[in-house]
Amino acid sequence: MAEVDPFGAPAGTPGGPALGNGVAGEEDPAAAFLAQQESEIAGIENDEAFAILDGGAPGPQPHGEPPGGPDANSRMQEAEWKEKAIKELEEWYARQDEQLQKTKANNRAAEEAFVNDIDESSPGTEWERVVRLCDFNPKSSKQAKDVSRMRSVLISLKQAPLVH
Repeated sequence: MAEVDPFGAPAGTPGGPALGNGVAGEEDPAAAFLAQQESEIAGIENDEAFAILDGGAPGPQPHGEPPGGPDANSRMQEAEWKEKAIKELEEWYARQDEQLQKTKANNRAAEEAFVNDIDESSPGTEWERVVRLCDFNPKSSKQAKDVSRMRSVLISLKQAPLVH
């Protein structure tokens, strides 16, 4: 039964008795919010998903779907995706391995050519080695710095070597 103050107004109505917080007739908004949150949490805890995880039987499916219907289809689709992903990963690893083997072979060949080129030092071939190491085409150079002066110095030294 509702409490009645000495003047006849029920509790919780404007002008009625205080609700314990010293304010007459107003509901505490924080208490209302906490009560709403507790009821939502209680609803979530009683949800069917938690019952399934705890080993309980699932309740009726929404929209009249039979139990296990969409789950079976999604599980089959997930299994297909996993198989497809595994197959693609294997193909990717095979391509990567093939590319790695080609790169190793190219690097070994380049290293062998470089070592042979270094060992091949006969008199009079110094400028040919410099020309192979330097890019004397000004338009193909992608460098940010201007190396035209260095290029001109090397070309002039090649044409008229210094006399010792």
